[in-house]
Amino acid sequence: MRLVCVTDNCVERSSGLWGEHGLCFWVETDGQNVLWDTGQSATVLEHNLACLGLARRPLHALGQSHAHYDHSGALLHVLEEHPKLTVYGNASLCEPRYARSGEVVRPIGLQRLGDGWRDLADLRLSDAPQEIAVGVKTTGRITPRPYPQGSSPHHLVEVDGELRPDPYADDMSLVLEVPGGIVLLCGCCHAGLRNTLETVRRLFDAPLLAIIGGTHLAQAADAEIEALIGLLRREGSPRLYLNHCTGERPLYALHAAFGDCVLPCPAGTEIAFG
Repeated sequence: MRLVCVTDNCVERSSGLWGEHGLCFWVETDGQNVLWDTGQSATVLEHNLACLGLARRPLHALGQSHAHYDHSGALLHVLEEHPKLTVYGNASLCEPRYARSGEVVRPIGLQRLGDGWRDLADLRLSDAPQEIAVGVKTTGRITPRPYPQGSSPHHLVEVDGELRPDPYADDMSLVLEVPGGIVLLCGCCHAGLRNTLETVRRLFDAPLLAIIGGTHLAQAADAEIEALIGLLRREGSPRLYLNHCTGERPLYALHAAFGDCVLPCPAGTEIAFG
């Protein structure tokens, strides 16, 4: 199992890669290649895939962590390059989503791509866990959610003609089965990292070796970060390759608690298991 961070807010120094507010990972397993999200723009995705030597490799499936533009912005481009690519997501992935800034409400979900993209995709949408490739499975819908979510008050959905706070029903993560245990690969983890880990524990009984990706902890209360640290200690202090929307304050707290188990993960980072 090999992962490459293709798109992130940050890039490795002198790499030639481009950064943007977004996330995309390349996952290789048993001869299959999976894209996890697409980042915000086709321009950055195309450039970084070429720089990383991945542009001409076959693509077997795509997992969409949720619908927001910084994770799905290049989805149409990927489908145009790979018609009828199998796309996995939760059941509510295609429902419109919005963001409010002052009096302005703008679309930030898949409705931004128009309708034609669905004809290019082999959509596999389900709130139940799904297997994307050998050793690569979705969490399905994260439920229940007794702990705080990674939410933002300006994220909205439309219910009965009214705009209401987004419940992030579309949010999911991936679980990678690797030698010696499992790895959690997140997109934004809007469902909340502790809630996500509880769902993972109901599905898998194996050591948690690492957590990778965005965890939307930037606005988390200090008490939530302390509770998360306690949970991660009980999980055996997995390696943490956290990026994108995690936030500097949580990263400092996690590094203070776990030291060298907290590792940088800008675009260009390669992580191998087994």
